Amino acid sequence: MAAAFQIERSTRTSRVTALVSLVLLVVLIAAPWWAGRANMRLLGEIYSFVALATLWNLMAGYAGLVSVGQQAFVGFGGYALFAFAMFLGVHPLVAVPLAGVAGALIALPIAPLLFRLQGAYFAIGTWVLAEVFRLSFAQVSSLGGGSGTSLPAGVVTGMAADRALREMAIYWTALAIAVVAVAYVIALLRSRAGLALTALRDSEIASESLGIDIWRTKLTVYVTVAGLTAMTGAMIFLQKLRISPDAAFSVNDWTAYVIFIAVIGGIGTIEGPIVGTILFFLLRETLADLGTTYLMVLGAVAILVMLRAPKGLWGWVSQRTGVTLVPVRRRVVFRD
Repeated sequence: MAAAFQIERSTRTSRVTALVSLVLLVVLIAAPWWAGRANMRLLGEIYSFVALATLWNLMAGYAGLVSVGQQAFVGFGGYALFAFAMFLGVHPLVAVPLAGVAGALIALPIAPLLFRLQGAYFAIGTWVLAEVFRLSFAQVSSLGGGSGTSLPAGVVTGMAADRALREMAIYWTALAIAVVAVAYVIALLRSRAGLALTALRDSEIASESLGIDIWRTKLTVYVTVAGLTAMTGAMIFLQKLRISPDAAFSVNDWTAYVIFIAVIGGIGTIEGPIVGTILFFLLRETLADLGTTYLMVLGAVAILVMLRAPKGLWGWVSQRTGVTLVPVRRRVVFRD
């Protein structure tokens, strides 16, 4: 006897979205042949923020780990890249994933300490951790101390002799990291671990009563996000070719803007960080000449969206249209 219902994990809209995304990815891969250097650098920056916002959204929007200290792993990844390339002679592009591994390893002993803190105390703890990282790297004279350092010319030219080839390689690596970050979050949320994470977001007490290991689930999310964030940080400073403690551990650049993007776009959704990143860069590129007024506009936009659309722009759209471009939930469809 045939079942009277079936479980669906995709919709016609999501299948069309997947096809459009594939075409868009091909177009973006070909960017070195249709975009100028300035546009490629801008796209690389956009990819970095998509990755950072998507990863922060996974922690805060699904695991309830609201961190205001993600700059700790951005800076750590950047410094790890410089250390691998300058002291061990590792190719910079190979050093990027190695920096991610180092970021995940350093997060392992840190996580149990931070998990002892709850709510606002956890957020403060992550910020203190980032400050500890900043002050520690400022004392390392071999990495330039407080004034920072630049990648030696030999390391840069060793990546690729031709500048155009070097910029293409960096661009493709940045794109790959953004794709990996988004794909990882989608794959995780569509897995059994994702179901546990969603239950955890809705109610820790209820999810624990169902047998979900809260501590292990949070640890998995925290460590993997730290690793991917460190990899993104390595990529950011490979593009810049220079690093300093203040730039590497900037709370404004790597946490405040990231939180703005995730909250404005729609926290707790896959689409939100991407929508938020597009809006953020549209505002930045059109209003950057206004100086401090630009920051005031950002603040006004944040307040307006939070008042009118508490679930973010994508949450507002999804709530009214029922459209989900990347479904992570299972739907029970009954047959007639």
